[in-house]
Amino acid sequence: MEFSSLGSLALHLVSQEVTLLASLHEGLEKCAEKVETTAKDEIGHYQLGIGPFPAWADLADSTEEQKAKMGYPSDAPLLASGAMQNSITHTTHVLETVIGSTDEKMVYHEFGTPKMPARPVMGPAVLRNKEYIRRVLGLATVTGLIGGSAIHASLGYDSTP
Repeated sequence: MEFSSLGSLALHLVSQEVTLLASLHEGLEKCAEKVETTAKDEIGHYQLGIGPFPAWADLADSTEEQKAKMGYPSDAPLLASGAMQNSITHTTHVLETVIGSTDEKMVYHEFGTPKMPARPVMGPAVLRNKEYIRRVLGLATVTGLIGGSAIHASLGYDSTP
């Protein structure tokens, strides 16, 4: 590739940067959506431990009795009305994403309390998607550096890794 001036080289480099950032943003958004979905899916089902996060302890009999009185599903940890599950969302801005819950009780479940064992949701959701995140962000990086979506087709990749 030849450039007729420093200005044309600069324009080329800026366009490469914009393409890379757009590709990485798109990949990060896909990863955030996947982690959000995984976190929501974990609620209501006992989870095995992963990495530093413990397996979920059985609910206490008193908790199950209280849930039954309120008409909530039995044997469904962290699931009552569904409000906490529905409060899990994400926002992505440029190359930063935040995935979390607006329900203040989530922090007690994530880390536990002196009277309640931890039933972590967010940390395990990230770890369960570790390979997906690597694959998506790796492909987004390569795509952004060497040719946008055209490289997907030439390599036989689907646009949703």
